[in-house]
Amino acid sequence: MKVLIIRFSSIGDIIFTTPVIRCVKQQLPDAEVHFLVKQKFKGVLNGNPYIDKLHVLGESFKETADALKKEKFDVIIDLHKNLRTFRLKAAIGGKWFSYNKESVEKFLLTKFGINKMSGEHITQRSLNAVKPLGVTDDGLGLDYYIDDNNQVDISKSLGLVFRDGYIAVVIGASFATKKMPTPKLQKLAALIKYPVVLIGAKEEFDDAEIIARVAPQRIFNACGKFNLQQSGSLVKQARLVISHDTGFQYIACAFQKPVIAIWGATSPKLDVEPYYGSSIKNPPYYNSIVPGLKCQPCSNYGTKTCPQGHFNCMEHQDLDRISALANKWFEESK
Repeated sequence: MKVLIIRFSSIGDIIFTTPVIRCVKQQLPDAEVHFLVKQKFKGVLNGNPYIDKLHVLGESFKETADALKKEKFDVIIDLHKNLRTFRLKAAIGGKWFSYNKESVEKFLLTKFGINKMSGEHITQRSLNAVKPLGVTDDGLGLDYYIDDNNQVDISKSLGLVFRDGYIAVVIGASFATKKMPTPKLQKLAALIKYPVVLIGAKEEFDDAEIIARVAPQRIFNACGKFNLQQSGSLVKQARLVISHDTGFQYIACAFQKPVIAIWGATSPKLDVEPYYGSSIKNPPYYNSIVPGLKCQPCSNYGTKTCPQGHFNCMEHQDLDRISALANKWFEESK
């Protein structure tokens, strides 16, 4: 059976599809699994042993559709579900399955504070899409793969201070309202007693330099110094991970790392909290949320500025609670 799975973006959402990829490949006889993704996010799936062929959504929709039509797929699993995937459905035909995106429910929640969400994680809803094929959840959670060339040697790349363990702090996010302001992150770093590695893109480098100044001997600025897979290697080797709502939060989950998730414009109410799979009982994570905010979540993805102008969801984060928990978990991991 020839199967195409579609998820164009972004890092976290693609990682959420990995249980579907694995279960389809392992449970459908002779399954040949293809995946369609944007070029920008192709690297998220590099090395995934359950994918036989990666396809890239090109600038020309017609060329992409024509190329996919030639593959003659038996089944297409739409885990993006937008206008472009509907156009693809019309263009290439075949037997299609899609997940419950809960678009109306998200709109009601973020615009009016009316919570009609199912409470079912997006990963589980994605797995539900392949139930008609006889595919079931294996309970093993998310996948992320790092090839040998991108494994980071901590002692050589970061220094001996970090060899015996560190806390990875992911300081970036796709939108400003999903990130704690730099002064808050600086205070958090000061409250953490153990070595810290700051994870982020090159755009976060300058902010990370400011954060690292509070204790340069035990804080390493890795922002922009490593590629995606190498940064994933840093997450994999951390004792625990503190992260905003970003792809690295879910990479940490794929490696079964304890996670402290810091929530701003988005929220676990959108059914996107840390996910470890049903086989993990009492998964090791904590959602750090400012209580009592009627305006949260205000967006599915985050915004450039706080719609209310106060940014209380991040300005009022309990840094003492976050740092105390991080210090405790680090000590317990020794």
